[in-house]
Amino acid sequence: MRNTGHPPGSWYADTATAFPTLPPLAGDARADVCVVGAGYTGLGAALELAGRGAGVIVLEAAEVGSGGSGRNGGQVHAGQRRDQAWLEKAVGRDDALALWRQAQAARAHLMALITEHAIACDWRPGMIHARHKPGGADDDARHIDLMASRYGDDNLALIGAAELAAELGTGVYFGGMIDRSGGHLHPLNLALGLGRAAIGQGAEIHERSAARAWRREAGKIVVETAGGRVICDQLILTGDGYLDQLAGGAATARVMPINNFILATEPLGARAEALIRSDAAVADSRFVINYFRKSPDGRLLFGGGENYSPTFPRDLAGFVRRHMLKIYPQLADVAITHAWGGTLGVTTHRVPYVRTLAPGVQVAAGYSGQGVMLAPYFGKLLAEAALGEAAGVELLAGLPVPPFPGGRLLRWPLTVAGLSWYALRDRL
Repeated sequence: MRNTGHPPGSWYADTATAFPTLPPLAGDARADVCVVGAGYTGLGAALELAGRGAGVIVLEAAEVGSGGSGRNGGQVHAGQRRDQAWLEKAVGRDDALALWRQAQAARAHLMALITEHAIACDWRPGMIHARHKPGGADDDARHIDLMASRYGDDNLALIGAAELAAELGTGVYFGGMIDRSGGHLHPLNLALGLGRAAIGQGAEIHERSAARAWRREAGKIVVETAGGRVICDQLILTGDGYLDQLAGGAATARVMPINNFILATEPLGARAEALIRSDAAVADSRFVINYFRKSPDGRLLFGGGENYSPTFPRDLAGFVRRHMLKIYPQLADVAITHAWGGTLGVTTHRVPYVRTLAPGVQVAAGYSGQGVMLAPYFGKLLAEAALGEAAGVELLAGLPVPPFPGGRLLRWPLTVAGLSWYALRDRL
């Protein structure tokens, strides 16, 4: 799905803070670093680079924050996308510990950005992980014990089915976990706040300036758009699910775009008090997860369902509403005021793809739904690598990200078949 700007029907776009329209690139421009993509990763990189005195130009194909960064569920999950037990098996205990510390630094970095730059993004603490099938309490308990004993994380607690039903206002779940270090926010306002901060530090951002190609010329990197060129020493490629062939075959073979959808109800008034009493964010254990939270004005923001085609469902509100009513049938009479979709990048193992593609050229994508917390910090790490401090990127480069099976011609149908099977298991 091509990003043409903020999507119609988005509650985030309708409630966004004011942001200026930025001019497209015209003619040739010179920068120390060119960043492609004005989402969380690109803006995080631009802010770090500009703050350290580097000349940085950001090229955005549509509008600042109009891709996945301004369309997602706004949920802030602690840790990396995969849990620590999986990471220990994949990369060993030492690197798993380093990745945990990196994720903790990412959370602290996000909180510091919000505070330092006075970003009005409605941050609210609390994250609930709800089990949609019986069983699993012992696994949750082992996870909590591992995180406390080996990683010093005391933010997790079990919650039983009865207590969870009272908390959420629905009895469809079988218990779960509460993570006090998680939370939720207005994702588009976060992106726009990062954009304002980067511009304030001296970064140059151009909207409607899709990067068409890059090449090496006379010892420099030249990035071409329809209206001009950026001549730079370093190139950072971002975009997650909107990443295209600009990053080359190695990246596009490993990052698959999928579409996800969200609705917003009308304000619920007094009825909102019975839903998610603690005002936490909620995500369930389905492979195609349902995730939901309340807005500051008492709406339910509910995400559910996905597809793997180049187009969105024609009736987005109806598509997501079916999922919502399985959790909250009591909202059948509630009007849906907004519905929108977005594209995110996933990888085979659901770990991010962060690599040096060529000397002076880096890429970050494939956050697999964990980008709100990780992406601004990964942008910072990419900026540090562009300045010669590559330790953080090198740690991430050790994560296993194999290509999707099937090669260029068969990877899409094979992957869709696999994802559809896992989605079917949710309903069994």
